[in-house]
Amino acid sequence: MSQSLHIVCPHCDGVNRLPALRLADEPRCGRCKRALFTGEPLELDASRLDKHLAASDLPLLVDFWAAWCGPCRTMAPIFANAAAELEPRARFVKVDVDVNPQAAARFGVRGIPALFVLHGGKVLAHQAGVGDVSLLRGWVDRFAPRLTAA
Repeated sequence: MSQSLHIVCPHCDGVNRLPALRLADEPRCGRCKRALFTGEPLELDASRLDKHLAASDLPLLVDFWAAWCGPCRTMAPIFANAAAELEPRARFVKVDVDVNPQAAARFGVRGIPALFVLHGGKVLAHQAGVGDVSLLRGWVDRFAPRLTAA
């Protein structure tokens, strides 16, 4: 029997249950009928971040950033390229620390950009400063569910 995963819709935040082996089949949300994976990072506020953390079986790769931050602007296309390459194995999320300071404080963000892998409300990995695609790829390989037919 195939493993099922709970996936939070990036559009309506509805929780969807689907077989892990169907993640790459361009699944759609049961509630709003839109694509569950967009290949782009999601902009989340603190409450939506909490919803995704509480309900998603996928790890969240989170980029805490701000519009005025030069290194954050450097990180943005790297993070976007990683999302395009690595979704649906993980959900890529951006949180603006100026708009959501409580989310940044909750995870102890002291400088930006700050990259985190979160799952079930826990920090699995983090790095301060600009990362590269190989770092993000390594995190997905390490923390994302294994999608096999076995």
